[in-house]
Amino acid sequence: MSKQRRYIIALDEGTTSARTLIYDCKTNEIVNVVNQPFDQIYPKPGWVEHDPTEIWAAQYSSLVESIARSKIKISEIYGIGITNQRETVIVWDKKTGEPIYNAIVWQCRRTTEMCEKIKRNVSLSHKIRQKTGLIIDAYFSATKIKWILDNVEGAREKAERGELCAGTIDTYLVYKLTEGRSFVTDYSNAARTLLFNISTLEWDNELLELFDIPKCMLPKIVSNSEIVGYTSLLGNVDIPISGMAGDQQSALFGQCCFEEGMAKCTYGTGGFILMNTGDKPVLSPSKLLTTIGWGINGKVTYAIEGSIFNAGSSVQWLRDELHLIEHASETEAIASSVPDTAGVYVVPAFTGLGAPYWDMNARGAIVGLTRGANRSHVVRATLESMAYGSKDILENMKKDSAVTLKELRADGGAANNNFLMQFQADMLNCRIIRPSSIETTALGVVYLAGLATGAFNDLKHLEETITFDRVFTPQMDEETRQKKYAGWKKAVKRSLAWED
Repeated sequence: MSKQRRYIIALDEGTTSARTLIYDCKTNEIVNVVNQPFDQIYPKPGWVEHDPTEIWAAQYSSLVESIARSKIKISEIYGIGITNQRETVIVWDKKTGEPIYNAIVWQCRRTTEMCEKIKRNVSLSHKIRQKTGLIIDAYFSATKIKWILDNVEGAREKAERGELCAGTIDTYLVYKLTEGRSFVTDYSNAARTLLFNISTLEWDNELLELFDIPKCMLPKIVSNSEIVGYTSLLGNVDIPISGMAGDQQSALFGQCCFEEGMAKCTYGTGGFILMNTGDKPVLSPSKLLTTIGWGINGKVTYAIEGSIFNAGSSVQWLRDELHLIEHASETEAIASSVPDTAGVYVVPAFTGLGAPYWDMNARGAIVGLTRGANRSHVVRATLESMAYGSKDILENMKKDSAVTLKELRADGGAANNNFLMQFQADMLNCRIIRPSSIETTALGVVYLAGLATGAFNDLKHLEETITFDRVFTPQMDEETRQKKYAGWKKAVKRSLAWED
């Protein structure tokens, strides 16, 4: 390790905030985290947007503030890693760098009808799944890009003339940091677009034609751990940008799930479970997603994934819309204040349901209400919904991969909630392991950036840095577990196909 260089910076651009984390490679500790929230825009029911200029301002502001607070020297920085909300897309003018429309967020359902039309062609849907590992859903990037081209005046003509750039948030941030010199995306983000062939590792011409997206709009694809450009925005020293990964793949890497069969669950705005499946893609009969975990030194590692669209966002709903809580941290004590939910189930299908249901027309529901149901029951049922959603995914993941799950590594903000972690262990009937630092999404790109710049030697070196805070073991009997889960499945049925 260089005596002069010591720190790696992680830019963690999420769905509700942009954060900067500074990692000390000598002490293996996080020395500073700065968080800058940004606005959520809901133009119509089911539509979700972000202002790209606000995202950039929030991310750059948090970066500058974090360095100032830490009092580190620019010359001490090994490199910058970027992790980001996936599937969210921005289209911007190649000459000016200005977005031509707001970012369309992964949660947005505006292209549902477009997706349903494609899905009616069964053979085409099968081909898309074989190529991308994904299913046709408004969740992914391709239909969002098409919507912008079809609905912003003059956009399609400019795109065909090569005057527009399209990319996920990682691409946009690198473009801004390098002042337009680098236009790239990594394997993990490309694999979430419905435009990338996960076997050939290239943009797929047939898919580009299907979605009517000019190839010249799309970035160069790079590995997850390599120097892709330099930024001089922080001073007179060029800092390498040397690690990139979508947030969930980054968390899998940050949890050191390097071996086949290892799995993690991240509780963020959504809930995301990924399992390492090794060097070959595994297509799931249960409609879980096949994706790329990471590519390093010419070797690609694949993963299987299930997504819960609303996890932490359901707690935000309790706070901001229902006003049942003032702070998310209150939910643990409130949920523990009652012995159960009194038969209440909350299905937070605010933007449809993800795996394994894949129902874009599902909507949220509170069922099982009686006159005795109160605030505590609704709060507890909302937390329990995250555990039920995880069980939905992991039951199918175990079946599809033929792997017996002995433990699940948990991270994200809600992993701090001891009630949720215990209930998750009870529902899954396996150990839940919480690392000492739940900042594993940011740590993933710290590790990737450090491998590319020499801060870390190899994967074994990384495994030696991780420590664990607590292990939750199942306490619930099987009869109770099955009864509670059956109630959840019944509740989900009430929310399916709500919208016409």
